[in-house]
Amino acid sequence: MAENQYTEDNIRSLDWKEHIRLRPGMYIGKLGDGSSADDGIYILLKEVIDNCIDEFVMGAGKTIDIAIKENIVTVRDYGRGIPLGKVVDVVSKMNTGGKYDTRAFKKSVGLNGVGTKAVNALSTYFKVESTRDGKSKSAEFKTGNLTNEELLEETSRRRGTKVSFIPDETIFKKYKYRSEYVERMLKNYVYLNPGLTIVFNGEKFHSENGLKDLLEDNNNVSDMLYPIIHLKGNDIEVAITHSKTQYSEEYHSFVNGQHTTQGGTHQAAFREAIVKTLRDFYGKNYEASDIRKSIISAISIKVMEPVFESQTKTKLGSTEMGGNLPTVRTYINDFVGKYLDNYLHKNSTTAEALQRKIIQAEKERKELSGIRKLARERAKKASLHNKKLRDCRAHLQDMKNDRRLETTLFITEGDSASGSITKSRDVNTQAVFSLRGKPLNSYGMSKKIVYENEEFNLLQAALNIEESLEDLRYNNIVIATDADVDGMHIRLLLITFFLQFFPELIKENHLYILQTPLFRVRNKKETIYCYSEEEKRNAIEKLSGKPEITRFKGLGEISPDEFKHFIGDDIRLEPVMLDKALSIDNLLKFYMGKNTPDRQDFIINNLKVELDLVEEN
Repeated sequence: MAENQYTEDNIRSLDWKEHIRLRPGMYIGKLGDGSSADDGIYILLKEVIDNCIDEFVMGAGKTIDIAIKENIVTVRDYGRGIPLGKVVDVVSKMNTGGKYDTRAFKKSVGLNGVGTKAVNALSTYFKVESTRDGKSKSAEFKTGNLTNEELLEETSRRRGTKVSFIPDETIFKKYKYRSEYVERMLKNYVYLNPGLTIVFNGEKFHSENGLKDLLEDNNNVSDMLYPIIHLKGNDIEVAITHSKTQYSEEYHSFVNGQHTTQGGTHQAAFREAIVKTLRDFYGKNYEASDIRKSIISAISIKVMEPVFESQTKTKLGSTEMGGNLPTVRTYINDFVGKYLDNYLHKNSTTAEALQRKIIQAEKERKELSGIRKLARERAKKASLHNKKLRDCRAHLQDMKNDRRLETTLFITEGDSASGSITKSRDVNTQAVFSLRGKPLNSYGMSKKIVYENEEFNLLQAALNIEESLEDLRYNNIVIATDADVDGMHIRLLLITFFLQFFPELIKENHLYILQTPLFRVRNKKETIYCYSEEEKRNAIEKLSGKPEITRFKGLGEISPDEFKHFIGDDIRLEPVMLDKALSIDNLLKFYMGKNTPDRQDFIINNLKVELDLVEEN
């Protein structure tokens, strides 16, 4: 067999834009189509906004205007504006930017000068315009290549920077921005920057109470055990409460305005500090899990030149605060130890309610201890025999990188569907959990049922979410059921399970519904998969004549070769999202309780009948 040749011809040097386009994941994490909150198109938007936030933090500009129309993104701040002689360099030369000079940006989010360059390289159209000192300068690019550079001109416009871009459809395939995800991102920005106003497509976002507003907006106030404890200090802010009904822990953590969805050293120190402070306050060595059970909290810190574990900045790796400050761990422990203790001494009603919650958690843990032990043994045995879970290789290898963001668990019904997905999946990042029959309606049941019911116990073990989302094994949890009555019922029962016991999975945008095609329309030259009647009509019109039309009745009917299209690059996911105005308890009570007549009236009043206008072939 001929030996592969390795010569000078194999060595290539890529310029900055070629490298970003060849390896976009290194710069913005996963790509996606916008169905997930951490998809690349939102990272592009975030990279541009981060620069505007840094201007605000430095005291320049209190308003940011953002518009997204037909995938054209425009972000305009009223900060100092990019120095006019460096407008092109800042967005097109690597390792160029003002954030290397810590005199100008002391506690910035982005310090490596990559952000806007990645946006530029990954956009089919990119324009930057800077206004300052009565003059403006603009430049336009296509996939990172300069196409037009305007000379300096006099202007009466307000100072600041304006960036417009269109993400490249060849990289972000069939993408669209979801306003829910954008709005959530913008809300986090204003929570972390009181006094800042962001206007998005005409709607204003503003916060006066920081992280306190975050917890109130993300949770139903009536479900809070006691009023939110809101504490602020130099370079740190925390908000804490406990849920009356939620079982696991919920954390929102931020560093220099960046939402660290994977936590990091600051979140670990925060969890530790709460336990230590409450043990000292009550003078009892309570179990950490009992203290933190049902906690809903948020922490934001500011660090000099933070070190993140990836370019997407989802996990803090820094152990130092910077300057003359102590370590991150010591700083947070000292702050929480002092100010939370002071708060509880001054607010005895809250202190008593919190202690009752801890004691109740301790009682429940002891009652469940035997059941939990048996449940873990069953889960381990089932895993060894590979009965329910077909895991992905990312979990069989050392996974200390961003591959966790790519991992997906498909929850399927029946052997045929799980078999098709298992054979067609990407074994590196996609896992399959197979249900046996319909799950139990868990509404109104206690956590005990999770351990006693084999399906729930094994699903909980597969996800690794018994105590907290911090160790969640899969970033995306996808319910993959047939698009028939039984499949819809199974979806509803699974969503009920997550809402009842792990609502933060939904709050943090980890749960999705897999959209699979209803029809296949094809002729001898082309095959089109259709997800609706409208798509089917368009496909028939496109292929003309009398193409072959197949109606898929279940996932098990779709061959593994075809399934690759539906769970690969062209995957369509519908996120399960919560209306923050609705109480989870009231929601479950209405849809899953015993008020059958009310639900019947609701169905009748909201029934929509679609007429099939296409003649059958």
